[in-house]
Amino acid sequence: MAVLEKLTSQQAIDLENKYGAHNYHPLPVVLNKGEGVYVWDVEGKKYYDFLSAYSAVNQGHCHPKIVGAMVNQAQTLTLTSRAFYNDKLGEYEKFVSEFFGFDKLLPMNTGAEAVETALKICRKWAYEKKGIPENEAQIIVCENNFHGRTTTIISFSNDPVARKNFGPYTAGFIKIEYDNLEALEQALESNKNVAGFLVEPIQGEAGVYVPSEDYLSKAKALCEKYGVLFIADEVQTGIARTGRLLATCGNCSCSDKNCSNEPEVKPDILILGKALSGGAYPVSAVLANDPIMEVIRPGNHGSTFGGNPVAAAVAIAALEVVRDEKLAENAFELGELFRSELNKYIENSSIVNLVRGKGLLNAIVINDSEESETAWNICVALKENGLLAKPTHGNIIRFAPPLVMNKEQLLECVSIITKTLQEFE
Repeated sequence: MAVLEKLTSQQAIDLENKYGAHNYHPLPVVLNKGEGVYVWDVEGKKYYDFLSAYSAVNQGHCHPKIVGAMVNQAQTLTLTSRAFYNDKLGEYEKFVSEFFGFDKLLPMNTGAEAVETALKICRKWAYEKKGIPENEAQIIVCENNFHGRTTTIISFSNDPVARKNFGPYTAGFIKIEYDNLEALEQALESNKNVAGFLVEPIQGEAGVYVPSEDYLSKAKALCEKYGVLFIADEVQTGIARTGRLLATCGNCSCSDKNCSNEPEVKPDILILGKALSGGAYPVSAVLANDPIMEVIRPGNHGSTFGGNPVAAAVAIAALEVVRDEKLAENAFELGELFRSELNKYIENSSIVNLVRGKGLLNAIVINDSEESETAWNICVALKENGLLAKPTHGNIIRFAPPLVMNKEQLLECVSIITKTLQEFE
């Protein structure tokens, strides 16, 4: 096959299967173009994207402002490493720190790297500021969490597919039930060496599980009571996805009506990624105030690509788009509409049990077992009908379109979803 010969979908799939490690199970669609809320396959068929690269493409595919910033910087200076200063990193650190209301930022590239970074900061803070004996710090995590797939992170996962045959595992973690304040306080009371509590404001990969309304605020209060750091993993939930700038509502950028019933929670350590670049480039960050971040000194942590000029320019543009196009407000309003319309269908459905979520991070629970292929088959049918989504945990389908979607597009997507579900009733 000539290098420039256009591939069919099946040829592209066959190439990946032959030459790529089989660590993903993609939906059988091969994409080669994206714009706004739409993507196109190699044969030219157009789809609504209802996954947004797991919320990395909140600003829509190939947003011209973000792409423009990336191209302009890439033509000027791409990488210096941190061996030297560059003229973009400080500007980026100042912009993002002020945008989210923190003193300092530590730049990284991927979400998993940012989580690992937060864990290191938390442990070092515990030894140098809290006085926990070295190598004895414990970090509380939640069952059914998803923070990435590095060796340390899978050590506190209870997903057997992610864990099995990757041991020995990293020690130093206490697992408790999600959305269980009693379990959190018991863990804090019973172990004087707890340094932090790492939590997803909404458990996305677990099936878009939204905790009780006051869970996060009361969990933060418990962390303050026992002198431990509250670490929010907002890689997926952050940057307007849930109808607020952050799901924890720190430095909220949206209107009061979006937040009137939900207390604001300011994490001690905030973890961001995915939509921090609008999906254009790998960018992640850890933010904290000076009494925490000052434990990191030269040589303690680093990344050749972390804080590179392209990442800095892209992230600033991506956040400006969120602010200027009021994407948090749009996600809030369209999320309310989406759940309302789906609930109308669910009232008389035998195939869907419920819809849940916040903003434009939602999921439906299919009336079948996790071991069934029903949710997968529904997603294949959705693809045939022009909408791309993906199951999680077997019987749950996550719906997370780009936040630039408008009301008319959303209602058209609801129609596609409900008509497809009717095929399985």
